[in-house]
Order: sequence, then structure tokens, then C-alpha cells
Amino acid sequence: MTAEVIRVVIADDEPLIRAGIRMILTSAPDIEVVAEAANGREAVDLALSHAPGVMLLDIQMPVMDGLTALGELRRAAPEVRALILTTFGEKENVLRALGQGGAGFLLKDSAPGELIGAVRAAAAGDAYLSPGATRHVVDQLASGRAAVRGEEARRRVAELSERERGVLALLGEGLSNADAGRRLHMSEATVKTYVSRILAKLGCENRVQAALLARDAGL
Repeated sequence: MTAEVIRVVIADDEPLIRAGIRMILTSAPDIEVVAEAANGREAVDLALSHAPGVMLLDIQMPVMDGLTALGELRRAAPEVRALILTTFGEKENVLRALGQGGAGFLLKDSAPGELIGAVRAAAAGDAYLSPGATRHVVDQLASGRAAVRGEEARRRVAELSERERGVLALLGEGLSNADAGRRLHMSEATVKTYVSRILAKLGCENRVQAALLARDAGL
């Protein structure tokens, strides 16, 4: 049975960045780049005309920036899953993007395999959060959180098994599934199963929420 092809639109104002992303994505047999945009206005227009499953959306673009484009996409084409392309210096914008319904964020210097995996995860309806930046985002969010949330977090985490708490602690450190597996001497697939179970038990939508809970609980 042939896998369904994931249709992707790339939106970035730098032609070399777009070319590099296209080259990486088209190396995967289940991904097709159907269009490229150089600004946010083009990105929204192309999403409406090409109906992609996933949009790779840079934050800093002319004419219309990525955050404004994301807002328009959520209203005009909510079925399009928008992955935000970012750098470490744009953490505040990433938080705003996640709050506006972005499907996750990906660092521009991510490995090719991570880029492909992020697109597949977004297409499957999962929120993808780059392991390389998760801890930085968690630190920023956690800095303004009240200490009184610790008791509630510890109560929720207490529902997990010892092994699940161990995996959750590594999420709090921003580790990828592969790195967590190496630390715990488990396969990446097993860690992924644990993460899905943890998110369900804790009522978290994504890894960042789980990582924040781990921090609040003192893991």
C-alpha cells in the first residue's frame, strides 16, 4: 500500500534556505514540495491555492511576517499545519506562535532527518517541538511561573510510574527521544511510546507542556 504523500509549502525570504529545505524534503519519498513563498502574504495565498498538509513558515519575512501569516492561516485554512522555522534568538516569537496554533517549531540548523521527521509529525497531527530548543523555551516560560504550582504538578506526576517519571525528567531537560533512549538504555520507539502515554496521563498537548510540568514538580 502506497503511503499518502505529504504536500508542503516552504515560506522563507532567503532563496538559499528554501533551496536547502526543498532538497532535504524531496529526498523523502512521502514528501512533495508543491510551492515556495518569499513572504507571509505569498504563504497565505499559496496555502489557499495549493492546499498543502504542512507549511514551513519563517517568522522574519517582508510584506507580512510569519506570525501575522500564521494568524491568517488559522482563520482561512485551519487544516494546514504550520511548522515555525526559527533560531535561538527568536524564543519569544516562538512562544507567541505556539499560542496562535502553530504545529510546533524547528530550528533552521536542525539535522535533515529532524526536518523530515518534523514534517511527518505535523502531518500526522502531532505538535513537533525541536529538542534542541525545548529546554530554552521551557526556561523562559518557567521563569514567570508561580512556585505554588509545584504542589499541583507533584500531584499530577505522582500518577506516573517510576519509569514514566524518569522519561518525563529527561523531557524537562529537552532531550530527544533518541537521546533519552540512550540515557535510559531503551529503544527510541519505546521512549516514543512512553512519551505518548505520559502526555495522555498528564493531559498535556505536547512536549513543552510536559517539560514545564516536570520543572514545576522538581524532576
